[in-house]
Amino acid sequence: MNKVILCGRLTRDPEVRYSQAAEPMAIARYSLAVDRRRGSRNSNGDEQTADFINCVAFGRAGEFAEKYLKKGTKMLVTGRIQTGSYTNKEGVKVYTTEVVVEEQEFAESKNAAASNGSYNGNGGGFTAPASNNDLPFAEPAPAAAGDGFMNIPDGIDEELPFN
Repeated sequence: MNKVILCGRLTRDPEVRYSQAAEPMAIARYSLAVDRRRGSRNSNGDEQTADFINCVAFGRAGEFAEKYLKKGTKMLVTGRIQTGSYTNKEGVKVYTTEVVVEEQEFAESKNAAASNGSYNGNGGGFTAPASNNDLPFAEPAPAAAGDGFMNIPDGIDEELPFN
């Protein structure tokens, strides 16, 4: 099975191109900085605490990346590892490894990103309602009593699953 789950921040804005087919398809490339649990030493002896993983998203996922993803956005990405190779201009064979994105979603709200200093306000993010009272279809939440517990409305005692 080839399945990858990553959580990290974009190191740069996505680079998006469109295929030259009859129906052009978006191809978005970006890199995620994914923290390690424990740092390891690089060739200079410095501790490396993150891996920088190249990702590519096709079609609607690529369009989503173009519209909403920005440098610093914290993302949760699932996909598969794909390896490949090509010969560069100097005749040297170059090997590539990237994650082909199958699903991508925001890993923090717009407000959380702003408080972390990583959100730049140019799209992306998700703002959760502050309470159920902010949802148009929800009933107002009962007020909390002075002891910090919610008051139970009268006549509901028989409906509770415990005594």
